[in-house]
Amino acid sequence: MNQSEDITIPLINAGRSILACGAWLKNTVCLTQRSTAYVSPLIGDLGAAGTRTQFDSTVQRMLRAYPEPPDIVTHDLHPDFYSTQFAQAFSEQQQIPILPVQHHHAHIAAICAEHGITQPVLGLALDGVGFGTDGQPWGGELLWVDGAEFERFGHLSTLALPGGDRAALEPWRMAAAALDRLNRRDEIMPRYADQPAAATVASILMKNFNCPQTSSMGRLFDAAAGLLGVNLIQMQEAQAAIQLQQLAERHGSVPSLARGYRITAENALDFSPTLSALIDCRDNNRDTAFAAALFHATLIAGLAEWVKTAAQHFQISTLALGGGCFHNTVLRQGLVRQLAADGFKLLGARQLPPDDRAISLGQAWVALQSKRL
Repeated sequence: MNQSEDITIPLINAGRSILACGAWLKNTVCLTQRSTAYVSPLIGDLGAAGTRTQFDSTVQRMLRAYPEPPDIVTHDLHPDFYSTQFAQAFSEQQQIPILPVQHHHAHIAAICAEHGITQPVLGLALDGVGFGTDGQPWGGELLWVDGAEFERFGHLSTLALPGGDRAALEPWRMAAAALDRLNRRDEIMPRYADQPAAATVASILMKNFNCPQTSSMGRLFDAAAGLLGVNLIQMQEAQAAIQLQQLAERHGSVPSLARGYRITAENALDFSPTLSALIDCRDNNRDTAFAAALFHATLIAGLAEWVKTAAQHFQISTLALGGGCFHNTVLRQGLVRQLAADGFKLLGARQLPPDDRAISLGQAWVALQSKRL
């Protein structure tokens, strides 16, 4: 690779040189030099030894290519990520400060960096997973973000991850978690009798064993796909969500489900009524494409009302949209249309995609805005 392959992002203010080590999935590295951020080409998922070697060589290439050595190194909150461990070792070796940055804060910060926004914004971060400040897997977050500071205003109501990370690969498990949430646990085994682990999943949900709770929008899509029988085992990342989007596009727009969601006193957005309606759609042999369209329409309605609640609370009408779920054009376009009509200034991804490829830029932006280092 050569220098020209890096993506160049102009920054509105000159600042210290930051080395940002990015996320675990879709990893990129970012190095800032005065008023420019350089984001590496996609490195990939750091679970493979070859990708970790590529990560190391990318960092070394960028350090050679750009003259100003890093003043600060940043990383994700997750302690087990290779990028986190690299940052910690680099900080010790170079004797420079280190800054951990929460995953969804970084998603919104990346949007702010691309738009040159330094004032407070609302941030809607929707993705598969990111390590939260409470150590739990987040993924459906409504944030107040002011540079290096953020507040979690609300999140999607949580669903269990039966079997932990394996649930992200098998949407039927998320469907089982939804049935458990709806007090319909006795339906898990009959509905998923062809899954060898159905009895085990029903048991661990009952015992609340190895069932971490997640606020992930990605896993909510998986639950919907599993309940509708659209996808039970994913062969590739986001396959179930993509299939739901395609079905919704095929059907066309429908009104949202009346009372399909609720916003709790703690500002959690709960789509349990929608999940229950999807079960009824399948049991009554309703068109699956209609059900997928209904799911999307109700998500859009619920998210829009949720955002308006936060806007009134913080008196802010600028909203940044980040996270891999915004690859979904039905969700993104519907939400943008609704919120633009309500007078919001909406900020989305520009040069970088909204997914984890932007995390390194967001980490760098947070460090540049930090007054603590």
